[in-house]
Amino acid sequence: MPEHIYATYNDIHNIIAKSAAQIGSEFKPDMLIAIGGGGFFPARVLRTFLKDPQSKRNIPIQAIGLSLYEHLPGTTEEQIGAEVIRTQWLGPEGQILLGRRALIVDEVDDSRKTLHYALTELQKDVELALTKLPEAEREANRTKFAVFVVHNKLKPKAAELPADIPYYPGAEVEDKWLDYPWEAIDIQEHDRLAALQTKS
Repeated sequence: MPEHIYATYNDIHNIIAKSAAQIGSEFKPDMLIAIGGGGFFPARVLRTFLKDPQSKRNIPIQAIGLSLYEHLPGTTEEQIGAEVIRTQWLGPEGQILLGRRALIVDEVDDSRKTLHYALTELQKDVELALTKLPEAEREANRTKFAVFVVHNKLKPKAAELPADIPYYPGAEVEDKWLDYPWEAIDIQEHDRLAALQTKS
């Protein structure tokens, strides 16, 4: 059985709070793209910390659904862990992304396959949407992307992100199984195990 790291809601909240200041000052996102399901909670918490203090405006959160390890209808055993499956995507051809500073949010960077897939496919959508604009307007409307993950596992990755994409890992962790609180049936037991690991 693999070793586990139990992350609590408070742990995750604090990691996001610490990361938000850097993201807000350096990248200044005006859209969050949560990769479901693990990116939903982090994106919502991150939005709280990135809210503009003057205007009080929230940053919109868009959602995409990607699965790498989940058993889904129509998937084979060979696909699980090997192929990213798209379960939900943004609206028509990336129009919503044009001119944005979009931060892709997920809970963990494990193999990097999901993040690489999300970024590559979103960039393709932007390029397609840009072809519908007059050439003189394309560069000004090109979307800027960055990536935030709560945890980055320190291990070799199966894919790379381009060097020009800002990457914000909230915390660097060993290559162990991460147990997130939103996956726990018994949250008290989850928190008890997290407290035990802190003591050891």
